[in-house]
Amino acid sequence: MGLQRTAWVLVLLPTVLCAELVPEVRLAIANGDFQTAQAYIDEYRAKRGVTPEMLEALSWMGRGALAARKLDEAEKYAAKTYSLVQQQLKSRPLDAEKRLPIALGAAIEVRAQVMSARGERAEAVQYLRRELQRYRGTSIQTRIQKNINLLSLEGKPVPDLEMKEYLGAKPVSLASLKGKPVLLFFWAHWCGDCKYQAPLLARLKAKFPDLVIVGPTQRYGYVARGEEAPPDVELKYIDEIRRHHYASLNDMAVPVSEDNFKNFGASTTPTLVLVNTNGIVTLYHPGKMTYEDLVAKVEIAGGRAR
Repeated sequence: MGLQRTAWVLVLLPTVLCAELVPEVRLAIANGDFQTAQAYIDEYRAKRGVTPEMLEALSWMGRGALAARKLDEAEKYAAKTYSLVQQQLKSRPLDAEKRLPIALGAAIEVRAQVMSARGERAEAVQYLRRELQRYRGTSIQTRIQKNINLLSLEGKPVPDLEMKEYLGAKPVSLASLKGKPVLLFFWAHWCGDCKYQAPLLARLKAKFPDLVIVGPTQRYGYVARGEEAPPDVELKYIDEIRRHHYASLNDMAVPVSEDNFKNFGASTTPTLVLVNTNGIVTLYHPGKMTYEDLVAKVEIAGGRAR
């Protein structure tokens, strides 16, 4: 059986070199086949050396091991990815292309999550804060902040938002909203999951009339079909998306600021942040949520149902 397995892997590997490595590695991990995924990476590295694509694939090994609760393996993959990325950074900037920051961000994230899973949450937050200082101003800043918030924001006073530029209703400071539950809904004009979330939030607002929903967004430098656009053109496009896809949330203030996304670590859209009537964060959730889960959380935060 072992010889048959080895032969099967050897037959498949040459086709991977002709295709994209990362999707093949992810597919093998999804099937629980870490041996084949590692063989893909080893064969690729033997032929092409250490490249950003190879490092992104290696970072998925860490993520896969973490998801499988194989903490020791996850830590080893994260450390290996981190070390190899550092070697790459001696001759190129982190954001010279897209794959290297993905690999580094994942390595940092996995290591912190492993520490937290071992009961070392305070140490994980300290580690992430050191990495945040090191990579502030790069594309992974927001991702690192997200992981800090995942481990430490709930139970803390909500930071305020930058509100100088906005769409829709005029926003007010979060401090002035004490006494009401507040849901921050970080969204992006290109985000399908955000559009999915909108009608659920409208239902939530109908059930809890005192709930205040604020929808921070930001520019990304492009409009439909990835076409590059200057700031004024993109802002107009964002407003069109807001009016069309978020019409059910027509009283939602929409601050437009990249700093809000950095400060709240909203590298995943949507990101949902729930604040109770005392101004304390009770939920920090990257990704979409079901209506039922949101109802339960808002009730705890002090929402008064209709």
